[in-house]
Amino acid sequence: MVSERGLAVLRAIVQDYVATREPVGSKTIVDKHRFGVSAATIRNDMALLEDEELIAAPHTSSGRVPTDKGYRVFVDQLADVKPLSPAQRHAIEVFLGASVDIDDVLSRTVRALAQLTHQVALIQYPSVSRARIQHLEFVALAPRRVLTVLIADTGVVEQRVVELGADYEEPVLRSLRDAANEALVGVPMADAATVLPTIVERFPEPLRPVIAELVESVAGIIGSTRQERLIMAGTANLVRTEHDFTGSVYPIMEAIEEQVELLKLFGEMAAEQHGVLGNRDVSVSIGRENEPFGLAETSVLTSGYGTSGGTVARLGVLGPTRMDYSTNMAAVRAVARYLSRSLGDQA
Repeated sequence: MVSERGLAVLRAIVQDYVATREPVGSKTIVDKHRFGVSAATIRNDMALLEDEELIAAPHTSSGRVPTDKGYRVFVDQLADVKPLSPAQRHAIEVFLGASVDIDDVLSRTVRALAQLTHQVALIQYPSVSRARIQHLEFVALAPRRVLTVLIADTGVVEQRVVELGADYEEPVLRSLRDAANEALVGVPMADAATVLPTIVERFPEPLRPVIAELVESVAGIIGSTRQERLIMAGTANLVRTEHDFTGSVYPIMEAIEEQVELLKLFGEMAAEQHGVLGNRDVSVSIGRENEPFGLAETSVLTSGYGTSGGTVARLGVLGPTRMDYSTNMAAVRAVARYLSRSLGDQA
């Protein structure tokens, strides 16, 4: 069992090591942190922390560095999360306020998060399985060409040009739009496939071939958006911290680019909620906890974002285990809230 002072010593070691990348010794702790006890007492506390595998000696020097377990205890005991400065909050509001659509707002958000944290920033595209259809439109382009537009309540707008096998009249498009919206607005995207055939049946037999082609285009749009994906920014930040990894940083970069394992990790973090901030709105996965995903020397911080209808996806940062957890957790939490507010305004 680690004492309160032992936890304070661990906190000092983590903070100093993150700031300097140098192993931390007892004399440094006594001189810098004013515990009011002797260096011998601090060395005893450090020995107990080492017995608990919370700190380790990287070589024969007297200094110690946090282990993955030590970072976990530090994060779980973290009480003070540095708030963003007024200038940082204003910059986020201005930057995201200029967005024109969901793609733009996500692109701006991931760049802002990378700049705030100096880590790799990641945003999961809104989950189609949770999205609901908000509006459908069919726009005449040419005698046998129609643009199908689908808008989801997450702000996602998808469209597809359909080349029809026969001519159509514009009143037919308006009738189809009305029937499709009546049948599908508010329906989860994942359930739309069972409703689509009933729309075709509403029309007279002569019109059904054209209607079926257009309804099929809606199904195609929904099918093409089922694949989960991430938007990333700041991968250069990972290269700048390459000295924090024991081997090459490129396997980590490959795992990030692959996305599949990251999406699995995002899913597990959403379910398990490793974080400890008040209402647990930031999850943290550290070091060896990420080994199954090929990211054993990294830490990943995530938070959910969404509209008034609930969380639709997650955003976060990835970097070396030697990172400023307090500042990065605050940034992830703040950006998630601003993004949710922005999506709510667009909905």
